[in-house]
Amino acid sequence: PQENFLFRGTIRENICVARPNASLDDVIRAAQLAGAEEFIERMPQGYQTYIEEGATNLSGGQRQRLAIARAMLRKGEILLLDEATSALDATSEAYVKDALKTLTKGVTTVVIAHRLSTIIEADCIVVMDKGRVVETGTAAELLRKDGMFRDLFQKQFGGAELVGLPAIDDAGFAQEKG
Repeated sequence: PQENFLFRGTIRENICVARPNASLDDVIRAAQLAGAEEFIERMPQGYQTYIEEGATNLSGGQRQRLAIARAMLRKGEILLLDEATSALDATSEAYVKDALKTLTKGVTTVVIAHRLSTIIEADCIVVMDKGRVVETGTAAELLRKDGMFRDLFQKQFGGAELVGLPAIDDAGFAQEKG
């Protein structure tokens, strides 16, 4: 969720909510995959560091990475992400996106996002407007159309070439690099 819930307890206990009987090695591996270990190790007592409900002693990116570690430990078949990177700075967003690449392998993943950078590599993007599906396809397919996705993409990125896709001309065709 946009605001994941961390409860009063240790970092380890917060990650283990997903699988209460998990070993410390499993918790550490999940934290590593989520990109959380680097900040956990700097905490006063590492995985035994106590956090208050709401985790006010952690940044938004740190809270999000703990939630991802929790999801990695659970290893569910379906993952639902609601604006997973919306409140993150660029550095935290990069950590979370890297962690999500690992987490989503072989998992049916539904991502709700306004930041297109979060979904740009998705197998299928569904663009909705006022509760209705208006476009579907990959990023490359949607960029070739003169639709809502392309308009949002241009506003957020300024051009397709910034994410490794060919530049799109006004007619919606990929331009050759000159």
